[in-house]
Amino acid sequence: MARILCVVTGASYWTLKDGHRHPTGYWAEEFVAPYRVFTDAGHEVTVATPHGVVPVVDTMSLRPRMAGGEENSLREEAVIEEAEELRYAVPLTDIRLEDYDAVYYPGGHGPMEDLSADPDSGALLRDALASGRPLGIVCHAPAAILATRDASGGTPFANYRLTGFCNEEEAGVGFADRAKWLLEDELKKLPTEYSRGPAWEPYTVVDRNLFTGQNPASSGPLARELVAALA
Repeated sequence: MARILCVVTGASYWTLKDGHRHPTGYWAEEFVAPYRVFTDAGHEVTVATPHGVVPVVDTMSLRPRMAGGEENSLREEAVIEEAEELRYAVPLTDIRLEDYDAVYYPGGHGPMEDLSADPDSGALLRDALASGRPLGIVCHAPAAILATRDASGGTPFANYRLTGFCNEEEAGVGFADRAKWLLEDELKKLPTEYSRGPAWEPYTVVDRNLFTGQNPASSGPLARELVAALA
């Protein structure tokens, strides 16, 4: 059995460029699909958030049309209800990386609000990358990589091959023109070797111990790759 640290956004809104606070949180599928993969494989999951706040699910992600139908929506709700780890989130400041065998970051628009500038998450990501432990980051969660930059703008993630939610997908959900910045643009600026697949289709990239997924559909495949790396 491995211990997997799941770092989840603590944000309940995302501030758009006009100042509007759009309600958000973590994306249901991006927690649920990997959680089931990890626990079905016999692994233990610990949830951590900034300040130990109980994470909020983005209600949009549980709408049947977003969840792939009413049956999937109800199934995801049931897993979130059963996953007590979500209600007992550990503050990021209390996390010791050496206690875990892998680290996973689900997305949702929440990380664009908090993890993109969270110094504790940034330090954890730098340490996880350097440790060689499998590090999985999906959809909007690569925004957290922006917090790994030092005073001169340098980051250990520079020139890694990775993916994340693309501009076409952001336009598809209606936020490309409303966001203060777009994830694909910022990842390219770091710089990283950003790539993407077809919009909304599963697409993952592995570079050394860094595992990234483009969108919600990529979260399950990414989790299976992490489990394989732990075997």
